[in-house]
Amino acid sequence: MRRPVRLAAYCVAGVLSLCAAAPGVSAGAEPVPAVHPQRWPKLHPPLAPDPALEAHIARLMARLTPEQKVGQLIQADIGSITPDDLRHYPLGSILNGGNSAPRDDKLAAPSEWLSLADRFYDAAVAAAPEGLPLLWGTDAVHGHNNIPGATVFPHNIGLGAARDPELIRRIGEITALEVRVTGLDWAFSPTVAVVRDARWGRTYESYGENPELVRQYAAAMVQGLQGAPGTPQFLDAAHVLATPKHYLGDGATEAGHDQGNDTGSESELRAIDSAGYQAALMAGAQTIMVSYSSWQGAKMHGNHALLTEVLKGRMGFDGLLLGDWNGHAQLPGCTAVRCAAALAAGIDVLMAPDGWRELHANLLAQARSGELPASRLEDAVRRVLRVKLRAHLDTQGRPSSRAFAGHYELLGAPEHRAVARAAVRESLVLLKNRRQLLPLSPRAQVLVAGDAADSIARQSGGWTIDWQGTEPNQDFPRGETIFAAIARSVRAAGGSATLSADGAFTTRPQVAIVVFGERPYAEYEGDVATLEYSPGDKHDLALLRRLRSQDIPVVAVFLSGRPLWVDAELDAADSFVAAWLPGPEGGGVADVLFRSADGAVPYDFRGRLPVSWPGSPNPPAVAGRPGEPPLFPYGYGLRYTDAR
Repeated sequence: MRRPVRLAAYCVAGVLSLCAAAPGVSAGAEPVPAVHPQRWPKLHPPLAPDPALEAHIARLMARLTPEQKVGQLIQADIGSITPDDLRHYPLGSILNGGNSAPRDDKLAAPSEWLSLADRFYDAAVAAAPEGLPLLWGTDAVHGHNNIPGATVFPHNIGLGAARDPELIRRIGEITALEVRVTGLDWAFSPTVAVVRDARWGRTYESYGENPELVRQYAAAMVQGLQGAPGTPQFLDAAHVLATPKHYLGDGATEAGHDQGNDTGSESELRAIDSAGYQAALMAGAQTIMVSYSSWQGAKMHGNHALLTEVLKGRMGFDGLLLGDWNGHAQLPGCTAVRCAAALAAGIDVLMAPDGWRELHANLLAQARSGELPASRLEDAVRRVLRVKLRAHLDTQGRPSSRAFAGHYELLGAPEHRAVARAAVRESLVLLKNRRQLLPLSPRAQVLVAGDAADSIARQSGGWTIDWQGTEPNQDFPRGETIFAAIARSVRAAGGSATLSADGAFTTRPQVAIVVFGERPYAEYEGDVATLEYSPGDKHDLALLRRLRSQDIPVVAVFLSGRPLWVDAELDAADSFVAAWLPGPEGGGVADVLFRSADGAVPYDFRGRLPVSWPGSPNPPAVAGRPGEPPLFPYGYGLRYTDAR
């Protein structure tokens, strides 16, 4: 979703023959699949029309110039826009992409984020004295994950294993509060895709394959981020705008290709893929992001029936519909800097990270010529203003003047990290526990092996400080690796812990814990051809087998953003834990692996698979789609006393 600005600039620069080869880019006319809006649920979201609000919007609309109206429909990335630019281009919103930060420094202090938010606010208000502060959106997808030191939670796939909507709501509240500390007001989350093919590189952003689970979690996260509609907390100074994404069907593309094509039926799209959006709307969601993907060959960014007739009409969505990063450029006849078609289809704000100047000029010309109909322009601007006023941007003042801004002690606060650690404990799924090896005694001599045992990046995955999530441990000032957490626990109880990535030792251990798994990735960078774990490189398997051959009990802790075919690794371990991408709170893993110092068992495994676990390199059958039988079905998960 959020590529580096440099890549987008390359595509805009005119090398269209190369850009056309990018995933999901269409050429020529698209077929328009039939949609039957009357078959979709008729929803009544909780915010009833407010005559006073609508009158205020009408007064603002009457005072806006055409340049200002068009500007409300464009979102630029902070890597390509300065506050001073807003004095000349009255844009309505900005974002920081996965690799964007103040001064282009991904380790910028939180105070720099807040200072930059103030400067953008001041410039926007100076350019539009009608009272139109801009919105700033950020990919806070598992906590305020762009800010070093902020609380980072397990990725959604792990949270799906927890089966705890109240935990999800609390995570949303904490994320919103920490985003507010830095002066921002809009989170591009939650992802509510119902994933059906784990080869997809965004699988870890999904809560799972079950639409009912996604439905529950979507509502909980939206209310956590925004507050409950009808209460004084709704979009107050402690909450931010949520953005369910990516509408619609991104988790159901053929072969799990990112930005690919969903060939499912309309009834499948309605009953499965839209479940999270229905719940999010009823929880008061004010913004929704559109998917790069296609449905039956037609790009979602141009699907008038699903965007306007279904979402805005049948399901009653009156907020703003946001495009993805230059997603409009993938429509036939469009480029990144010229695309009235996406707006005509129903998108209200085009995410134009670096082509915003030319896009503004072209949209203005298209509005004046009628290519962008006046009624659609007016409706889109009205929706943007409605969201801004519901978010109180007209009365909250400068970002630094708001209630929680600058309270940097809230970033990674102990009580916030305690929730993240609890989320790790709840997310762990025990797949195997031969002879009840777990829980371990903390008084044992423990060898901790595997090249992921002492790496916060491997624990956290993509969208963590930077887009692909490859940061060194020192960039996580409050983080703890799994090895560090194990060492702290066992040493406090009188045991010992030794780190050896390759499993070598001089003193024979009583037990070995091998931490291994996928390397970080995001989006299409993580797409894979099969579900075989680490094809062509079996050093992790060799390590497990070597330790077992020495009659050392082996606990495997597997870090991954999806279920993978690991039959050989399962066979080579006595106990096997699917830890997903738990994030920097390695203590949550140690909590469940070990007894307490007095021998008690404070925590058992609670996690249950949110996705079917494959028994071959091919995807298992999911939601009626053909596939292989799973090795472990959806909902599987052992407790300590279960035998396997």
